[in-house]
Amino acid sequence: MLINDIQREVKKAIVGKDDMIKKVLMAILAQGHILLEDVPGVGKTTMALAFARTLGLDCKRIQFTSDTMPSDVLGFSVYDKESGGLIYKPGAVMTNLLLADEINRTSSKTQAALLEAMEEGSVTIDGVTHPLPEPFMVIATENPIGSAGTQLLPTSQLDRFLVKLSMGYPDRSSQIEIMRDRHHGNPLDTIIPQADIKSLNALISDVRNIYVADAAYAYIAELIERTRSHQFVQYGVSPRGALALCRAAKANACLNGRDYVIPDDAAEVFPDVCCHRLILNAKARLRDYSELTIAEEILADCKKPDIREFSLL
Repeated sequence: MLINDIQREVKKAIVGKDDMIKKVLMAILAQGHILLEDVPGVGKTTMALAFARTLGLDCKRIQFTSDTMPSDVLGFSVYDKESGGLIYKPGAVMTNLLLADEINRTSSKTQAALLEAMEEGSVTIDGVTHPLPEPFMVIATENPIGSAGTQLLPTSQLDRFLVKLSMGYPDRSSQIEIMRDRHHGNPLDTIIPQADIKSLNALISDVRNIYVADAAYAYIAELIERTRSHQFVQYGVSPRGALALCRAAKANACLNGRDYVIPDDAAEVFPDVCCHRLILNAKARLRDYSELTIAEEILADCKKPDIREFSLL
């Protein structure tokens, strides 16, 4: 099965992070953007490059720094003497997979330049709209807030990321395997493409057609509503976030080998989809509540519907 082949190939470069590989693939199949936050050196960039090679996608990488300009990301127009008009020179965003490395090291203006591309799949330069290739996705990495040279991403941009994930350190056995694999070369060089744009788009289309029962919609809506009414949350998950959770649940169902969504499909991805969309109030900070704590509390309190209501009859 193609999905299993993709995951197996990525595991050549990413050791001991099978759950993380599944979540990244889930986000890709849900046509979502991915934010990887963690300390430097745990494999965030390697993860993005491994997926680009395995999926046979055109990939461009941009290293964000304090002097990165919006035109570096989006492109710019130059005057052409022969035609007497402006010609668009594409930026890094004109690709299938954009690896935005250390996105929180650059200015808010440059970060905001990605908003239209991430939401609309196009960029507008000098009043002319240029569509991006399909599929288009952003895998952005960021260092933890508080690290030298970092700044907060705007809330509006965080809301554009389908999931926010953290790689974490490998365990001891995985660390030994990583050192052994790197002794003779780079495991990325051993990756063999398992898909292309056509086959990936076919998988994405299959995910779109995953059946979602009314009970599933009701369960997802209940989870979202509880984020808005929780006593420690100032601003809960937006309607965009609710749609993101629905898409993620469908992709998760596909990865779990089903053509319909069950409660666990939504519950498994709820923290990854929703935690970065929550803005906590002062009471949460005083009681040392985190976004993950609140998400887990909501999942525990929200009763799952009978699974028989979810299957396609």
